[in-house]
Amino acid sequence: MTGVAGFRQRRGLNGRRLAVATGILFFVSLAFPVVAGLRSGSSPFPRVWGILDVVIAFILVILAIIIAARFEPAVNDEIRQAAYRTYRITINAVLVILVVFLLAGDRLVWSVLLPGLAWRAWLLFYAFPPWLAALRSNASANP
Repeated sequence: MTGVAGFRQRRGLNGRRLAVATGILFFVSLAFPVVAGLRSGSSPFPRVWGILDVVIAFILVILAIIIAARFEPAVNDEIRQAAYRTYRITINAVLVILVVFLLAGDRLVWSVLLPGLAWRAWLLFYAFPPWLAALRSNASANP
């Protein structure tokens, strides 16, 4: 393999690795608003908590932009169908959040939890089809 594609493959910049790294970072980033929203008491989190949240969120957004730009052309009908099925399942999270609000709303810090969940959900839905294309791009290749 020669050229840019060969360089990317040798340097570990293939789509599958990028997708897995982004997926892991997504769940790490998701932990910040969840933990902050579940906190009890009014004591603030350490300053480093906020800095880590912003840095990880920034890296996540950059990775999502890279995946969307690089793998959007690879999104085919099979990936669109898989994304649609996933959307149909994950949309139920809205109802789960509503139930949580009704049952435990007074014990959660919604001003932290809701914005954190909302923009991450938007990013997930925006970048999911290209992310699937990236994940499947090197599925049969041995890194």
